[in-house]
Amino acid sequence: MVYHNLKALIKGIRACKTVADERALIKQESAAIRASFREEDSYARHNNVAKLLYIHMLGSEAHFGQMECLKLVASPRFGDKRLGYLGIMLLLDESQEVLTLVTNSLKNDMNHANMYVVGLALCTFADIASEEMSRDLANEIEKLLGSSNTYIRKKAALCALRVVKKVPDLADHFVTKAKNLLADRNHGVLLTAITLVIEMVQTDTACLEEFRNAVPLLVRHLKSLVTTGYSPEHDVSGLTDPFLQVKILRLLRLLGKGDVQASETMNDILAQVATNTDSTKNVGNSILYETVMTVLEIEADSGLRVMAINILGKFLGNRDNNIRYVALNTLNKVVSIDTNAVQRHRNIILDCLRDGDISIRRRALELSYALINENNVRVLIRELLAFLEVADDEFKLGMTTQICLAAERFAPNKRWHIDSVLRVLKLAGNFVREEILSSFIRLVAHTPELQGYTASKLYNALRADISQESLTLAATWIIGEYSEILLEQGLVDEDQPKPVSDAELVDLLISVLDSPYANYLTRQFVLTAITKISSRPTTSATQQERIQTLLASYTTSPELEIQQRAVEFASLFTLGDLRSGVLERMPPPELKATVMGVVSENKPVGSVQPSKDGDLLGDDLSSTGPAAAVNGAAAVAQSNKDLLAEIFGSSGASSSTPTAQAPRTTAQDILSLFDSTPTSPVATQPTSIPSTSAAAAAPARPAVTSPPQPAQPRLVSYPAYDKNGLRISLTPQPRQPGVVDIQVRFQVSGGVPASDINFQAAVPKSQQLQIWPISNPAVQPGAVETLNMRVTAPVGVCSESHLFHSHVYSFLYNRPTSV
Repeated sequence: MVYHNLKALIKGIRACKTVADERALIKQESAAIRASFREEDSYARHNNVAKLLYIHMLGSEAHFGQMECLKLVASPRFGDKRLGYLGIMLLLDESQEVLTLVTNSLKNDMNHANMYVVGLALCTFADIASEEMSRDLANEIEKLLGSSNTYIRKKAALCALRVVKKVPDLADHFVTKAKNLLADRNHGVLLTAITLVIEMVQTDTACLEEFRNAVPLLVRHLKSLVTTGYSPEHDVSGLTDPFLQVKILRLLRLLGKGDVQASETMNDILAQVATNTDSTKNVGNSILYETVMTVLEIEADSGLRVMAINILGKFLGNRDNNIRYVALNTLNKVVSIDTNAVQRHRNIILDCLRDGDISIRRRALELSYALINENNVRVLIRELLAFLEVADDEFKLGMTTQICLAAERFAPNKRWHIDSVLRVLKLAGNFVREEILSSFIRLVAHTPELQGYTASKLYNALRADISQESLTLAATWIIGEYSEILLEQGLVDEDQPKPVSDAELVDLLISVLDSPYANYLTRQFVLTAITKISSRPTTSATQQERIQTLLASYTTSPELEIQQRAVEFASLFTLGDLRSGVLERMPPPELKATVMGVVSENKPVGSVQPSKDGDLLGDDLSSTGPAAAVNGAAAVAQSNKDLLAEIFGSSGASSSTPTAQAPRTTAQDILSLFDSTPTSPVATQPTSIPSTSAAAAAPARPAVTSPPQPAQPRLVSYPAYDKNGLRISLTPQPRQPGVVDIQVRFQVSGGVPASDINFQAAVPKSQQLQIWPISNPAVQPGAVETLNMRVTAPVGVCSESHLFHSHVYSFLYNRPTSV
C-alpha cells in the first residue's frame, strides 16, 4: 500500500502492532518514494520529501533524498523552499561534498526580495555552513548586517557568528557592522549582536580594544533594563529581559578585565544590578551570578568584591542544590583573592559538609581546606575531624592528607599537632598516605618531651583498634623505639599515670603480628619493634627469651623479607652486650615540610608492595643525621673485620679502595672467618699505600678516571670514632637523588702519630660504594688526612633494614679498638 501524503503515512505507522511490521512498512514506503523520485514528478516531490524526512526522524535511511531537497530549494514556491531547506539541514552536514551545490542557492536566496526567503537561507547557512562556504558568502552576510529589516539583521548576526567560529581570520570584516548593531534598540538584534561581539572578542584580542569604547553604551543598555517599568513583551518572572541582561554582563566582564578605566565605568551599574535584582526567583539568581562573576573578573574596587562574595554567601543558604553548588564552586575560585571576605561565611560552608548531595560536600571540603589559617585552625580541624568520622571512603584519603598538612603548617603547638594526627590515625588509619605517616614519625623523633606521651596514646589506641593500618605502623614504630620511656613513665592519664609492663608491650605487639589485619609491612615493623624492645634495659630476661623464641620461629617464614629480618635479628642475640649498641635508639631524621606535590599515586600506606629496602621514612634519612651519614659506609679499624662479616653475611655488597696486593688478601681473611666460600666479602684497605698499579689489584671495581673533588663540608660533621687518640668524622653531602659523597677526616688528638690506618666499609646489595685512597695512611699530630667515598642507591630505596644497619655502623664506630 502506498500512502499519498504525510498524514496517511503517520497514521499507517502508528497502526503497526510490532516493530517488524513498522520496519516492513517503512521499507515499502521508501521503495515507493525512490521510484517516484525517478519519475521526476515535481508535484509529488513535495509530499515524498516530507514523508522521507519523517522516516529519517524515525531513524531509517533517507540519504537518497538529498538531491531532491536541492531541487525543492530551486523551486520558486515558498513552501517548496521551506521544506527543501529543512531537508538540507536534516540530511546534510558541513563535511559532505553535496554541500557545495547549496552555496549558489543560498547566495541567490539571500538577495531575494521576500524577507522570509532570506530568513530561510540565513537559518540554513547558520546551521550547516562549512569553512569554504563561510569564505564564499562572508560578503553577503556582511551586507545583510546593514539591512533595514530587524528580522534579517538578527539572523545575519547569527550567520556572522558562524563565520567567525569557522574562519576566525574574517572577524575583522564584521567589526564596524557589529558596533552599529550594539546601538540597535531591538532586543532581538541587540542579543544576537552581543553574542557575536563576545565571540569576536574571545577569538581576536585586537577586537577587544576596538569594542572597549562600547562600554558606556552597554552600561546604558543595562541601566535601562534594570530601571525600566513593566514590559509585557520582555518580562520574565517580573524581570525585564533577563537573557539580554546576562549577555551584557558577560560582555562587560570581557571588556573590563585588565582595564581600570572600563572597570570604573561599569562599577556603579554593577552595584545597582546587585542591589535591585530580586533573589527569590531563579531568574534573578542567574543575573546575580553573572554580576558576581563580572565583579570578580574586572578591576573592581574592594567594596564591590565584598558585596559579590556576600551574594555568594546568600546563595549558600538557598534550598536549590544547583545554586549552592554554583556558589561553592565560585567561592573556591575567589578564596585566594579575598580570603577574609570568604571567612565571614565559614559557618555556613561547614554546614554544607552535612549536605545530602555528595557534590556539595566535595566542594565544601575543598573550600574548607582553603580557609584554614593560624587563627582558625583549631575550629576548622575539629569540624573536619568530625566530618571524617562519618565521611564516605572516597573522601578519606584526601581528607587525611589535607588535615595533616594543615596541622603541620598552622599547628599552635606540637602537642596539638600530635593529637590531631593521632585522631586522624584513629578515625581513618587505612586511608593515610605514606608521606603523612613519615612526617608524623619525624615530628615525634624531634619532640623528645612528648615521646612518652605519644607512645602512651598510641599504646592505648592500638589496644582499642588494630584494624587501622597506619595507626598500627605508627604505634609499632614508636613503641619499639621509645619502649623504655613508656615503661618508665607509664600510661598517661588525666588523673595519674598507670604503669605498664614489658610483658604487656610484647603481648600487644604479638597480638598485632597474629591478627588477621597484619600484612607484610606490619609484620616487618613488629619484628623490628620487638627486637629493639629486647635490647632495652627495662626489658626482663623472660621477655628477651620470649622474643628470641619468636624470632627463631620466623627464620623459616615463606616471606623472604620476614625471614631475612628474623635471621638477622636472631643473630644479634649471640653478640652479647654488643646487641644494645646495635639496636640503640634512632637519631632524629631531618625535620622538613611535607610536600604532597610530588606524590605520584593516590594510594595509602602499604597499598604498593615495596622492595626489600622500601622504608617508612623513604629517603628522608638517606642524606641527613648521624645514622644517615653512615648508612652507606662504616669506618672501622682492621680488628672489626670479623664483626662486619658476621653481621652482613650474604646480604651486604662491598667495595674496597684500590691498593697493591697485600700479603694476606681480604678473601682469605673472610674465608678464615667462615671456613667456607664467602658470599659477601667485606671491603678492606690493606696497610700498604697504593702505587700506580693499584687499579689492577681490584678488578671487580669499575674503573674511575679520577676521584671526585672533596665534597664541600656541611654545617655539621658527624663524629664517627673518637678513642685511643684517633678522631674520625664524616661529612656527607648529597650530590643528586640517590648519590651521596662522604668525606672521612682522620685526626690524632694526642702527640702520638697514628700509622698504618686501615679503612673498611660495606653497604647492602641495593647500594654501590666507591672508595678512593686515603691521602696519607700515617696521621701526624696537628695534621688532617682525608678519604672520599661515594654511596649510590636507587632513588627512594632506604628500608627499615637499612635503619638497622645504621645502628650496626653507629655501634662499630664506638667499639674500642687499638691503633
